[in-house]
Amino acid sequence: MLIKIETLKERLQAVILNKGEQGHIIDGLEKELDSIDNSYDSLVNFTKKLSDLPLKDNWPYVEPNNLDEIWSESDPNRPLGLISSINLDDSIKRVKSAFLGSICGCILGKPFEAKFNGQEIKTALQKIGEWPLNQYVSKNIKDFLPKIHSSLPETAREFIQYVAPDDDINYTIMGMLILEKFGTNFTHKNIKNLWLRHLPISTTFGPERTMLIKSGLESFEKIPRDYFSSHGGLGDPLENEYTQTFEVDESENFMNIINDILNPGDELCGATIRADAYGYANPGNPALAAKLGWKDASFTHKKTGLYGTMFVAAAIACAQVLDDRMKIFETAFQFVPQKSRFYERGTASLKLIKESATWEEGYNRINDKFGQYGHCKIYQEIGMLINTLKFAENIGHGICIQVSQGADTDSFGATAGSILGAYFGPGYLEKRWLDPFNDDIHSGMAWFFERSIEKLATRMSQLPRKINQ
Repeated sequence: MLIKIETLKERLQAVILNKGEQGHIIDGLEKELDSIDNSYDSLVNFTKKLSDLPLKDNWPYVEPNNLDEIWSESDPNRPLGLISSINLDDSIKRVKSAFLGSICGCILGKPFEAKFNGQEIKTALQKIGEWPLNQYVSKNIKDFLPKIHSSLPETAREFIQYVAPDDDINYTIMGMLILEKFGTNFTHKNIKNLWLRHLPISTTFGPERTMLIKSGLESFEKIPRDYFSSHGGLGDPLENEYTQTFEVDESENFMNIINDILNPGDELCGATIRADAYGYANPGNPALAAKLGWKDASFTHKKTGLYGTMFVAAAIACAQVLDDRMKIFETAFQFVPQKSRFYERGTASLKLIKESATWEEGYNRINDKFGQYGHCKIYQEIGMLINTLKFAENIGHGICIQVSQGADTDSFGATAGSILGAYFGPGYLEKRWLDPFNDDIHSGMAWFFERSIEKLATRMSQLPRKINQ
């Protein structure tokens, strides 16, 4: 079960590039990696030095991973509790709208999830006579884009019969399951065991897949040697599969450091797409939403990957109670380190959007400044979310704006749908967005059998009551 040396080298090269982006001195490391012999011992020794690379002398950012340190670097004037009185009956309706909006935004974006920018999407839609986007895209789009997402046979409007499987939707459901089962006191061990039970590895990507593989390998540590001798090594010695847990040593030993390093992509959006349920559950309480977002995100991500998750969870919490659209995001930015790249680039986008007269102007200004941060790279995509809410007339209009801006169209289509639904509430999502699904959702998760969108949305809507009862 050892990872091939060639694969390890590729991952280590990605780690080096990530370290450079995070301000560490990486001079000569790529050449050194290329020159070392193809042995595991050499790679282990090389990896060890990556765990403690110094920062550049002139690096201006302070980007902790520890929650207490994050709070010490966040706005000292951030609200620590409720920012408004809450009406749980109203929040329940808003969360249901948020989840339904998230589903629609995700499916709207799936055909375009092929790393396009907004101009490429606009040009293709113009060629099929569907600009501006205002419905699920036609199958004809495939003839006018250089590539198309493999889900097109399920997500083009001519083919839609149900909500197609998607990791973004899975993670919102996982957040619901975590909160239902453990409340706000969940741990990384709780997350790990639920992931092992519910998430097929093919439905995960990047750091999530890395952590799922690591967790699966750790599960072997609970199978005693004599079990293999007496039973031929078949199955697991624990009879009750549902209740089995895997308690492994998570101290800062050398192997944990190695496994921690071998996780390139830990600043991408894979944790941010897991934020929704924590925002749903905490209407008017961005502090708790951000904290829970951090608890989940820190299972797989660091730095920007953490802050994006905290920001989105806080924004969804605020969107349920605030009327001022920009105030939602201004408040959410209080819950991330004020000297981070995330804060610097996110607030720069906020300023550009405030100065824009249309969503296209807002997008163009964001893209001109942060266009190098494309698919999954968070910074530009956070700006797009702000741009979407500023100019959205309703939930459907908003998810069309979001997807039309490109980048990670299904992930941030889903996130935008959550924010829009939490803000607008019931009555702002036309039936035409939900009707094609025939009240049928295919999650792709294991051991999760709910197929009714209506029943799942109703279940999701109870999160505010569960957390605030």
